[in-house]
Amino acid sequence: MPMWQRRWPRPVARSRLGTNVLRLVFDTNVVVSALAFSRRLAWLRLAWVSGVAVPVICRETAAELIRVIAYPKFRLDPAEQAALLTDYLPFAETARLPTALPSLPTACRDRTDMVFIQLAICAGVDALVSGDAELTELQLSIPVISAATLHGMLTRGEGGRE
Repeated sequence: MPMWQRRWPRPVARSRLGTNVLRLVFDTNVVVSALAFSRRLAWLRLAWVSGVAVPVICRETAAELIRVIAYPKFRLDPAEQAALLTDYLPFAETARLPTALPSLPTACRDRTDMVFIQLAICAGVDALVSGDAELTELQLSIPVISAATLHGMLTRGEGGRE
């Protein structure tokens, strides 16, 4: 069974700070930046490991991540790709998208973003974290926030749902 299809154990329900855990959907660009290319987002890896921010993924979003980190422009060999996935997937909660996907209240121009929005809605997460300005402007039933906004929330000790 491929790594992205395994059900990983869910992290503890409360962070070391005593705040509630944030369940979040991260778009692929944020994940790739945090894992491989951005010291600016290195704090995000610590948030996953400590259980403060739990990534929520599905088969489709995991498959996209695997596809993207294999792009030749990143120059990652298979061992490096596997190491990056090991720094993310074990800390993620898996969700399954329903066969009948929810209709989106707003048109999304980038069809590849739709799966992240649908996952966030179906999984009932606290927010969708994206660097895509178009997504942050959409009016959805769940908040769409930037990584910088998430960092501010975690720094202030704001947790997720009760």
